[in-house]
Formats: sequence, structure tokens, C-alpha cells
Amino acid sequence: MNWFRIRELVRKEFIQLLRDKRNRLVLFVAPLIQMLVFGYVVNYDIRYIRVAVVDYSHTQESRKLADAFEGSRVFSITHTLTDERILEDLLLRGQVDMGIKIAPDFAAVIRQGETAAIQIIADGSMSNMAALRMAYTVSVLEKFNRETLRELYPQPMRYGRIDARVRTWYNPNIESQYFFVPGIVAFVIMLISLLLTSIAIIREKEAGTMEQLIVTPMKSYEFILGKTIPYIIISLLQLTVVIIIAITWFQIPLVGSIPLLFFAACLFLLSTLGIGLFISTISTTQQQAMMTTFFFILPFFMLSGFVFPITNMPVIVQWLTYLNPLRYFLVILRGIFLKGVGLNVLWPQYLFLAILGMIVFSGAIARFKKRLD
Repeated sequence: MNWFRIRELVRKEFIQLLRDKRNRLVLFVAPLIQMLVFGYVVNYDIRYIRVAVVDYSHTQESRKLADAFEGSRVFSITHTLTDERILEDLLLRGQVDMGIKIAPDFAAVIRQGETAAIQIIADGSMSNMAALRMAYTVSVLEKFNRETLRELYPQPMRYGRIDARVRTWYNPNIESQYFFVPGIVAFVIMLISLLLTSIAIIREKEAGTMEQLIVTPMKSYEFILGKTIPYIIISLLQLTVVIIIAITWFQIPLVGSIPLLFFAACLFLLSTLGIGLFISTISTTQQQAMMTTFFFILPFFMLSGFVFPITNMPVIVQWLTYLNPLRYFLVILRGIFLKGVGLNVLWPQYLFLAILGMIVFSGAIARFKKRLD
């Protein structure tokens, strides 16, 4: 192996990348924008629920129920209606997230010590948001029931009960950003490394310099190393930047080992760079390479557990996720960021990443050798 030839090819690759202003934007500006945008947009925390109330009771009890929702930290009564048909129109137009319909006999039933029913109508077009809204609604109703019970029966009532003292480890406030931001770190690195590597060889072909490189004394593996080392360096620099943003801007704790994190990133890059090289060998134009890259990115994203739990997927699809390197890298990132675990816990993910990376990268090299013959 001649490291002088590899060094000169790496230098040429950096010069070719950085002399184009568009490439500079992709390399340095795009990851920052993606990190900031995704970090704020990809969020399941509910901080504002618009509620319309249809009050047919018009009593002190119904007003207290409305005040219980208005006094919570997430609900806001934006419409007080007298006709439930207006409520349906508001839900159709997306002007409210939820409707509450209070029956005329609501107060009378409560005063008799019986259970009064109210109708809760939620917009279920986004099922995950609807489930969270209903959970918040149940908590408000439970608090209202306890306060109403104390007013109706002021005498102390002694009975055995369960005192649940709940503690959420690793994410005490259950913030979505703690879950999503480490995943965004992995997604940004995957996107850039796949996209740039997939056009690396195509760019030589379109520029007419591929034939010149083939006839040089450079071996095929030296050519692959010279082509991939710049993107490894760039990807690791981008990883450093997005980790700094995650820690300083989004206040995500990094309690684990930073060297272990970068070691996992190198194993992950084996797979992404190998796939990018494979795409580069089967494509004839840069446009075709980019389209093929996005064909790989979407399944990787969907089958990684980034948004959708893998355990909720069909069994056949769950088996397919074992071929996805992003799945293992996400587990490592969240384990190191939030839990501070090491190789004693994460060794299966490191092992699978190493196996996948070696298979994919060696396959890409074998494919490239055939194209040199």
C-alpha cells in the first residue's frame, strides 16, 4: 500500500469538494440547518390544546368543569358554543383540537351523588396526538372529580390507597427532544455520508478523469481509501459539530463515553460509505446516484426505530430491521447520551455494526474491482 498515492488522492478530493460553493453549503451549512430544524420540529410534546365547549347545563358545576380545563397548563378554551353543529364544523376546519359537550342534567346528576357523563370529541386524524390529548383530559377530569367529591362530602374519609411515587430515569421531564435529538445526530451523518459518497466515483466519470486514474499504478483498494477518507473526516467533523449543538443548544445530556461514541460512528460510517460506494458503481450520472441514495434513506429512516417503535411493526418487517445499521447506531447514541452505558451493555450493537459494515464495504470494493477490469 502506497500512502503517498492515497494522500495525494485525498488532497485532490478535498480540493475538488471545497472549490465548489454549493458543496461548501452542503458540507457545512446544511447539517447545522437540519439539526436546528429537526430538533425543534420533530417533537411530540403537547403544550397547547384548543378546546371548544358546548355547555347545555349553564350551571355552577359546568362552569367549574370548564375552569378546570382552562386552568390547566395545556388546555385553552377558544370557543364557547351553544350548538354542537358548530363544534363539528370547527373540528372539520382544524380550528379546535377537541370538543367537550356538557348535558343539560349535568349538575342535577352530580348533586344526587350519581355519575354524570360528558362527551369528549377529539380530532383523531393524528392518532398519536389524539391519544396524548385524551390522556391529558383524563388527568384533568380525575382532579375535578377529587375536588367535587371533597365539596360534596366534606367529612374526612379514611380508606387504604396506593401511593405511587413515579420517577422517570434518564429523561425526568419526559421531553421529546431527549429522544429525538440523538436520532437526528445519526440521521444527519447518514444523509451527508451517503449522499456525498454516492457521487464520488460518478463525478470522476463525468469529468473524464476516471480513465486517467485507472491507468495509474494506484491499486483499487488505494483508490477506495483515497475516495472514502475525506468523507470519513468530514462526517466525523460534522458529528462533532452536531453533538456540540445537541449539548449546548438543546441541553441534551451526554453522560457516556465520547470515544465510544466516535468509535460507533466509525463503524456506522463503514456501512453508509460502503452503500454510497455501491450506489456510485451502479449509477451512470450524479442525478441517478442521488435518486438511488434517497431510495435507501427512506427505508433506513422508517425501519430504524427513530419515530416508530420496532416492536409495533409486523414480525417480517422486524426481521428486516436487523439489516439496518441505523437501528444499532440509534441504540448506541441514546445509550451513551442519556444512560451513560458502555460496551458491557452495548456490545451487541457494536458487533452487528461491525459485521454489517465489513460486509457492505467489502461488497462495494468487490463491485468496484469488477468495474475496473
